Amino acid sequence: MGAESLDDEDTPALTTGQAAEFLGVRPAFLRSLDAGRMVRPERSAGGHRRWTRRQLAHAWRIRELFDEGLTLTAAAMIVSLQDEVALVTRERDQAHDELERARRELARARRDLAAVRGEQTAHPAPSVRAHRVCGPEVPTTALRPPLPTPPPQRNSRT
Repeated sequence: MGAESLDDEDTPALTTGQAAEFLGVRPAFLRSLDAGRMVRPERSAGGHRRWTRRQLAHAWRIRELFDEGLTLTAAAMIVSLQDEVALVTRERDQAHDELERARRELARARRDLAAVRGEQTAHPAPSVRAHRVCGPEVPTTALRPPLPTPPPQRNSRT
């Protein structure tokens, strides 16, 4: 483990004694968190607990609630729920930001489409069919088939 890994919140660097001293608690407190599966430290090759900074922050939050009179289980549950709420809030905020970006993009595309449609109305393009068959000068009405002529009417008197 290099010195740069000490900056990582998830590096299991502290023994139970060091972690307890850092938090100002007895090692038994940390062991009870592990035994209750509230905070699960990694184990060294020799089987000793190794705590990360993230786990110590979690343990600290539990300790604060425990000191206010909650049981360890209740304190751990509250901290866990607070973390879930924070995660859902972040996800909601990200989704809201993505939705706003999509709405702006859609509005921009609609404006672009309206501008293109406006140009087509102002300067109608010649009919492709008229252009291919007769050239661009021939109006499209010249391409309509002639109306059928009605058959001559027979005079019933003749």
